Amino acid sequence: MKDLRFDNRFLRELPGDPETGPQLREVTGAVWSYVQPTSVPAPRLLAWSQDMADALGLSAAEVASPEFAQVFGGNALLPGTVPFAANYGGHQFGHWAGQLGDGRAISLGEVVTDAGDRWELQLKGAGRTPYSRMGDGRAVLRSSIREFVCSEAMHHLGVPTTRALSLVGTGEMIERDMFYDGNPRREPGAVVCRAAPSFIRFGSFELPFSRGDTGLLRQLVDFCIRRDFPELEGEGEALYAQWFRTVCERTATLVAHWMRVGFVHGVLNTDNMSVLGQTIDYGPYGWIENYDPEWTPNTTDARGRRYRFGWQPRIAHWNLSRLAHAISPLFAGMEPLQAGLDHYAAAFSMANGEMSAAKLGLSEWQGADDGELLAALQALMAAAEVDMTLFFRGLSEVDVAADPLSRLEHAFYDRDRMEAHRGGFEDWFQRYADRLASDPLPAEQRRARMDAANPLYVPRNWLLQQAIDGAEQSDLTGVHTLMAVLRRPYTQQPGREAYAARRPEWARDRAGCSMLSCSS
Repeated sequence: MKDLRFDNRFLRELPGDPETGPQLREVTGAVWSYVQPTSVPAPRLLAWSQDMADALGLSAAEVASPEFAQVFGGNALLPGTVPFAANYGGHQFGHWAGQLGDGRAISLGEVVTDAGDRWELQLKGAGRTPYSRMGDGRAVLRSSIREFVCSEAMHHLGVPTTRALSLVGTGEMIERDMFYDGNPRREPGAVVCRAAPSFIRFGSFELPFSRGDTGLLRQLVDFCIRRDFPELEGEGEALYAQWFRTVCERTATLVAHWMRVGFVHGVLNTDNMSVLGQTIDYGPYGWIENYDPEWTPNTTDARGRRYRFGWQPRIAHWNLSRLAHAISPLFAGMEPLQAGLDHYAAAFSMANGEMSAAKLGLSEWQGADDGELLAALQALMAAAEVDMTLFFRGLSEVDVAADPLSRLEHAFYDRDRMEAHRGGFEDWFQRYADRLASDPLPAEQRRARMDAANPLYVPRNWLLQQAIDGAEQSDLTGVHTLMAVLRRPYTQQPGREAYAARRPEWARDRAGCSMLSCSS
């Protein structure tokens, strides 16, 4: 680990807070604050990602060493690390929230690998920072497992995401009110080491804009382009416009992937949107079980359903409009920014069409006609309570000319509802058969294309909750097995059929399996 090379450009090239320590304060004129992780009583490695360790050049022996748990539990620092918390603001549930910042995440620094890749390593749950507000800066095992597992699962699903290196138990108990209902309980604590080329968010730019600090705003945009978008060329307003357009395009691709695999972020505030177009901040997320575009996994969002599955594309557009507003002082007029927002809409339409074509086994997307075909299927799936993952995965094995529903019965949660909508599905499959007949893709290639777009294994909330239940009793078997399964989400794994099953009835309304809160 001592061979990790730190090159902390974020600290070196951007202004920091002159005051140090975790005491709460309003931080102006600075984008980061120096703060030490708070030590924990008994750090113990619970799980780690071989893929992420390989990316950083860490051996299995190094990860297994006692020193690793000390460092990534927050008790020790490696040479070259300068721990800090980032300062940013954000719109939460559509309302400006002012200064937010890293309230329980402390970055150790930026590692540059032999391959030239840059990874900022961040400890989530490492203690209080100037931005912790009323929190204790800690994280519980429950939420830490969810972030650790899903970060790596999303990577293997092909969805742009932050990554996770390790999960370290802290040896302490932390009080949390999971549903904010006055019933707190003590839960085991944990720290996740998450990694990304950058943790800069939309809200990073909103905060200096809100304070009228155009100098700091420009400095941050220039830095972000220089470090994180080195492929962009030009200068001044033309460069800024190109950067914003790129952020819009990456965001469009990201959200199309979410819709492809059935992921619901749950808390798409502007401080939870990465300018790199990566999924960031895994909190009360969920996975669509029975197809329902109105579903949100977040109890805090239960009334307004602002962040429901079907609204994610438009919420991303709204968040981009907030970013556009924040960087508008760098432009003479709004035309380049509006062009970027328009590009988001076009880029999402294209990416979503391409991914939908793959899900249906079509060689290419034929616009409105194919859109109507897919919309008709989704309406039937919602009405008949059909498992999204299982239906689309099973679709590649269906003989559209011979009772196709017989191969898809396992995707229906209620047989009576299946029978009630049988006629609608039969009509749809006839339309689908006609569409396939006009498509040039051979059957074998069609199946391969569909199976590469439609995962078999996803981190469903109830699977995660089973792993959490075991871990809270000191049995990490479920976590390790789930991680192994999710490394190959598109490949049939004999003996692991339980990980590709419908949600069991006991999980329909159980806490942690259906809806969650932001409490962690």
